Amino acid sequence: MGYYLQSVGGHLQLMQAARPVPQWLADEEVSPVLKERLALAQRMRQFAVSRLGLPDNASYKGYADLQRRSVVWNVVAAPELSLTLKTWCFAVTGCVGYRGYFSESEARAQAAHLKAQGLEVSVYGVPAYSTLGWMNWAGGDPLLNTFIHYPEGELARMIFHELAHQILYVKDDTLFNESFATAVERLGGERWLAEQGSQAARRDYAELDARRRQFRSLCLATRQRLAHIYKQNELQALDTPTTLAMKNEAMQVFRDDYAKLRASWNGYAGYDIWVAGANNAALGAQAAYDELVPAFEALFVREGRDWPRFYDVVRQLANQPAVQRTEALQKIRMERTSG
Repeated sequence: MGYYLQSVGGHLQLMQAARPVPQWLADEEVSPVLKERLALAQRMRQFAVSRLGLPDNASYKGYADLQRRSVVWNVVAAPELSLTLKTWCFAVTGCVGYRGYFSESEARAQAAHLKAQGLEVSVYGVPAYSTLGWMNWAGGDPLLNTFIHYPEGELARMIFHELAHQILYVKDDTLFNESFATAVERLGGERWLAEQGSQAARRDYAELDARRRQFRSLCLATRQRLAHIYKQNELQALDTPTTLAMKNEAMQVFRDDYAKLRASWNGYAGYDIWVAGANNAALGAQAAYDELVPAFEALFVREGRDWPRFYDVVRQLANQPAVQRTEALQKIRMERTSG
């Protein structure tokens, strides 16, 4: 009950802080920089409706300054020898592989409790979350100070990702939900930049996205290596010290390879903190946002890059059992790759 109360209270505070964007634009005390970003976000919001087929509702037509760097802090946890995240089940969202807190101190207290149980834990700040359209009657999800000053391409991706959750959300399947929204954000963000972005915005995004893809490719290789080690442990009943030694070696290879990759980024250090704290929980959480994205992208191409058709097929997949829809997506990806 205490957790639900902090969730409701935190969201109510967010809603109370929000005002319609036109009010911010008319306020003489608001900085020109913020006004420019809010106007840009409104153009992106309209683009989401007219070009991407995303919902036209109250969300992202208001803005709130929360006076903090994250809107919530998520806690994720996994066993010492597994990438499978611990799940928590809630009335509306179903079972998910994270637990969110509006207070960083409460999130870290929960993390300490889980760590005491022998789990590997990661805590990370979240710039935005979706109420899945449930709160549109009350003003919807607002733009926030936690992401409004992102680079243009990243701002577009954030808005498109959160709106995608209002198109479709499947209970008990974080992997499907987040991979779908990530695919929409990538495809939609690229279209925005191609049609509306400046040359400088496209250049900056290309550089940032190239680094992101390199890093996620490195993380994928590490997850695959760890998954193989953990599978060996199950099948061959390896003793724990042997398995841990293999795991530690894989993580050291990951850190060494990251250092080499970072050296080619002209001083960019945006992933340093994440790498320093990388563990099963952090890698498992990242997988939810990456694992099925190539399959969703392949599906989009198969459907002629037509957004309504793409959404219709995704809804059909969502009606299937979890294992079947994942297998269907992987098959689509394989067909696209081989073709």
